[in-house]
Amino acid sequence: MLVHIPAVLSPQEVAHCRRVLEQSQWVDGRVTAGDQSARAKFNLQIPQDSTEGTALADLVLQALGRNPLFNSAALPLRVFPPLFNRYDAGMRFDTHVDNAIRPLPGTGFRIRTDVSSTLFLSEPDEYDGGELIIQDTYGTQCIRVPAGDMVLYPATSLHSVRAVTRGSRWAAFFWSQSMIRNDVQRTLLYQFDRSIIETRQALPDDHPGVLGLTATYHNLLRQWAEL
Repeated sequence: MLVHIPAVLSPQEVAHCRRVLEQSQWVDGRVTAGDQSARAKFNLQIPQDSTEGTALADLVLQALGRNPLFNSAALPLRVFPPLFNRYDAGMRFDTHVDNAIRPLPGTGFRIRTDVSSTLFLSEPDEYDGGELIIQDTYGTQCIRVPAGDMVLYPATSLHSVRAVTRGSRWAAFFWSQSMIRNDVQRTLLYQFDRSIIETRQALPDDHPGVLGLTATYHNLLRQWAEL
């Protein structure tokens, strides 16, 4: 399941992120890559433990917490603190799959990466190339979305970032461990939730049909969830 989530960050929040990132130190993006990904990754990144990166990660996490579409699609149990990357002209990330397990910084815990997310911080007209290419059972998708928008997709997907040929492409990226490990089940629950919302717009909340659909959704979630 690939989901485009608009306006995760407001224009003001995007502008704030850009100001902070412009004043930050960038390092080789391979510092957080696995063995295979390191050979495919050519970009820049804000150090994971930097003051700027930590503050901006908190801002993004707060935005995710108030976003109903993200929570419906990801059903997150744990979210890896967002990281920030940059692709200048000539930089790219060749086809790869994300690491299945990542340590949560400073906690001693680990996270299973069920869902990958990219939150764009550059407008499409600020750069050429740099498309996020995602390959999965739904086909190959070529992603360019406005700044502040996010795409969410299974971490099992092969994906890449095409070489930037003009300008600079900035983004936040992170992973979520979902309460629903199975992508098919997670997709069904997301579609079910969207249908419930549409039904509630047409019928009163206390309509037997609405109550029945809501009960079934929560009973499926109770049946499938891993906590």
